[in-house]
Amino acid sequence: MTGSAERITAIAAASLLSAALCAPLVAHADTLYSFIDEHGVMHFSDSPASDTRYRRIAGTPPAATTAGKPQPRPAPAALRPHIEHAARQTGLDPALIQAVAQVESAFNPHAESPKGALGLMQLMPATAQRYGVTNPLDPATNLLGGARYLSDLLRLFNDDLELALAAYNAGENAVMKYDNRIPPYRETQAYVPRVLARYAEVQLGQ
Repeated sequence: MTGSAERITAIAAASLLSAALCAPLVAHADTLYSFIDEHGVMHFSDSPASDTRYRRIAGTPPAATTAGKPQPRPAPAALRPHIEHAARQTGLDPALIQAVAQVESAFNPHAESPKGALGLMQLMPATAQRYGVTNPLDPATNLLGGARYLSDLLRLFNDDLELALAAYNAGENAVMKYDNRIPPYRETQAYVPRVLARYAEVQLGQ
């Protein structure tokens, strides 16, 4: 009985997907996202919000930023000198700093997470203190502090960018706890490819 149910689910999912892809794309619902959950059920949405399980399967991504999922856009002009300065001070690619800042805060210098991370690079209080950032809401010092932290993480993990980004999100101890692998945290496993994708887009001038 279970096998039959799974086949019915698969057939229904395939039919829904086919219909969705063949249907005309109009107005605000011109982009379709989907994911398959742990029970083999396919879910669809035209507005996945912050659920990182969804992947775009049709249409063009919206230009606006959605909650928790920044969309590609250039850094505000006022931030570019601070990004360049942080890059010169740390030897990092400015495109990488920009990518992290966008994913972390959507370029909002006053961003504050529920866990207490602050500013453009979402520095936790202990990290801000470690790098001498006395005012985490100041764009210049926040960017520099975050860049210095990321630079140190790259050295710690032998220039492995994926591990450095995982550590930036989950902490270096979490990466080391899992034998220098990306920790099995949903947020971290979504965060790393998101930053890498944005980094590639910035390098290409998008």
